[in-house]
Amino acid sequence: MSTASPSLEDVFEQCCDMDASLAERLATFAEAVRTQRPAFSDAVERLVRRLRESGAGEAAPKPGDLMPPFVLPDETGQLVSLEDLLRQGPVAVTFHRGHWCPYCRISINALAKVHDVIVGDGAQIVAIIPERQQYATEFKINGRIPFPVLMDMDNGYAMSLNLVFWMGEEMKEFMRQRPGRDIAKFQGNESWMLPIPATFVVGRSGRISARFVDPDYRKRMTIDDLVAALRSAT
Repeated sequence: MSTASPSLEDVFEQCCDMDASLAERLATFAEAVRTQRPAFSDAVERLVRRLRESGAGEAAPKPGDLMPPFVLPDETGQLVSLEDLLRQGPVAVTFHRGHWCPYCRISINALAKVHDVIVGDGAQIVAIIPERQQYATEFKINGRIPFPVLMDMDNGYAMSLNLVFWMGEEMKEFMRQRPGRDIAKFQGNESWMLPIPATFVVGRSGRISARFVDPDYRKRMTIDDLVAALRSAT
């Protein structure tokens, strides 16, 4: 007698709780998507190939560059600036696709769990998403995020960093077919643009000491690399 495969939601919960690296958690979820939704997974591969071939993310700021400043509202509407954050110590500026993205939720879960270690080292994390306030709040509450979630409306700041891309008609149709994936509603516009998930470690000087930028949203900077980069940032 065969047993049914766990749902993607069950796999997601397992990935958040499993005792494994962030890379292993993300890979486990990606494999479940490949198994349960092969057509969608193939479309993701085509999207990633298109982005890589076009050099998406390659022009983003690099280590040694000054991090462009920002002033963005957090989930409560309070303005947060990079300048103010850097007065308190090095900062990991992390970009996420949205509260709906399971890979972002797995990633933010891992960041939340290491937050105390990072604060203990005198550093900070901020998350940036291109969504309206209620969804930024949902992201923070559901992810039990102990650090600010900043709203980058219309991807303005991410666009200035050369991180933004158009999803394309194929992915747009897949997203429209799935409940809970109304990107236009979440972002408050019909652009269907998303940021490449990325992490920039910025020292007190405002210069980037490390970064992770990958058009494949199923991959993120490892937690060990993030902690090490923040510890060595000046």
